[in-house]
Amino acid sequence: MVTPEPGRVNAGSSRPRTVLVAPVWIAGSGGLGRRRSVLLAVAGGLATETAFPGRSWWPMAFVGVALLLLALWRDSARWGFVVGTLYGLAFFLPHVWWANEAVGQPIGWVALSILQALYLGAFGAAWVWVRRGMWVCERTWLQAVVAAIVWVGVEQVRGRWPFGGFPWGMLAFSQTDAPLLRLAPIGGETLVSGAVVAIAALLAVALMNLSRLRMGGAGAALALALAVVLLPALVPLSTAAESGTLRVGAVQGNVPQQGAEAMSQAREVAANHAAGTVALLDRVGPGELDLVLWPESASDIDPRTDPGVATVVTAAARAAGAPILLGTQQFQPGLRYNDYILWEPGAGADAEVAYTKQRPVPFGEYIPYRDLFRRLTPAVDLVTRDMVAGRGPALIPVPITRLGRTVPVTIAICFEVAFDDLIREGVLAGGEFIVIPTNNASFGMTQESTQQLAMSRFRAAEHGRAVVQVSTVGVSGVIGPDGGVVAQTGLFTAEQMIEELPLRTSITLAARLGEWPGMFVSALTAVLLVAGLTRRRGGR
Repeated sequence: MVTPEPGRVNAGSSRPRTVLVAPVWIAGSGGLGRRRSVLLAVAGGLATETAFPGRSWWPMAFVGVALLLLALWRDSARWGFVVGTLYGLAFFLPHVWWANEAVGQPIGWVALSILQALYLGAFGAAWVWVRRGMWVCERTWLQAVVAAIVWVGVEQVRGRWPFGGFPWGMLAFSQTDAPLLRLAPIGGETLVSGAVVAIAALLAVALMNLSRLRMGGAGAALALALAVVLLPALVPLSTAAESGTLRVGAVQGNVPQQGAEAMSQAREVAANHAAGTVALLDRVGPGELDLVLWPESASDIDPRTDPGVATVVTAAARAAGAPILLGTQQFQPGLRYNDYILWEPGAGADAEVAYTKQRPVPFGEYIPYRDLFRRLTPAVDLVTRDMVAGRGPALIPVPITRLGRTVPVTIAICFEVAFDDLIREGVLAGGEFIVIPTNNASFGMTQESTQQLAMSRFRAAEHGRAVVQVSTVGVSGVIGPDGGVVAQTGLFTAEQMIEELPLRTSITLAARLGEWPGMFVSALTAVLLVAGLTRRRGGR
């Protein structure tokens, strides 16, 4: 990983500058040319994508990032930006392929991929600058830590800007089947993503040493990488109920026709979920369930204002003998709200008990700067009515008759599962388990729903809460507080799940720390950048 770069030495020092370069069997005797570094970057992006669902080959995240670090060998920030961007394109184009399925035109998918890839280009340039710092360039093992810091610093920006950010594809979400998931309740995405990059950097160190037959150095790097991978398995994760249990039924009703316009079949979708609720009674008696969960858009026609749909929902709630949480939409002139509401068997909906989605998806649920972007593509007008963000904690209090009390339920609708701060606020406000209602009908047979399920698993482990992801069409799943999948449905099927969920009140260290780890890493990245840039000017 760290060897003298041909033709460069530290200004004012006889000691050679040390930078990341590729092993001789990759680079060849003439050094790593631009063409080979491009191939490494593209291979790295493709390899990293296989660590995520649908393949979920989690060790490939280490391999993919290691290949990127090897490709970033030149002491040129401009070339680092190019290499990082190519890696990002190779990763994001297949990773968010579902965007093409949802829009029906490639412009949204390509634009999203390019925007996200530019952040990886920024990482490439930043890494070249940072490693020029005196403390970094002369210390092999420190580079592994610093690479992780810079990566996470870039991830923090990508997850928050622009338009609220797009946290999809964070390395932490690739590790839901790996021992590293047990670090989630300690440091959340910041710690897990950082650990992935540190392991990748150690793998690069091992490859460097192997290429030069330095078996001691290679063995030490591999041993340390293996320790970082496996030691988190020793971290205990509690799954015990702390405030009782809840018997929950989750209904995936499916849609009559894939790809059809949502409102044209809204009544049929609501009827499907009502029928699925009645089907739960094949396995339990009336009143044996504490709560029934329907997904986002289970009834896009608002039962609070439509008597026909209200009758359907009320009949389902009475048949089950349990309250129903369900997704609907509230329409106002020129605007709409994405609501998740409580419907009780004898009382219907309470106007004061609802959660409104706070992070509508830009260019999917609303169009920012519509007039500007219409000049680029008329596809923006496929979104005919902008969704408005809600306010308040992501929480719904649900009265549970058997427990004789109200159970606070943390709610995050669809893409909101990717935002750590929103779910954390709901947990800190008292949420005892988490519900992720979602509607994946627009994404066809892509991996979008399983990527979302991986994020739900991460949130479960991060907060030590049971999670139910319930979708109109799948994939739905019940997840234990340790992130393990207890039950899972298929895609575009009508299915039901019944599980006993532990209710929990303890707060993990990750939740207590909140945004501080990410803020600290971002600040440290800025300091490292300044140090590297200052050293470069001094060297000149």
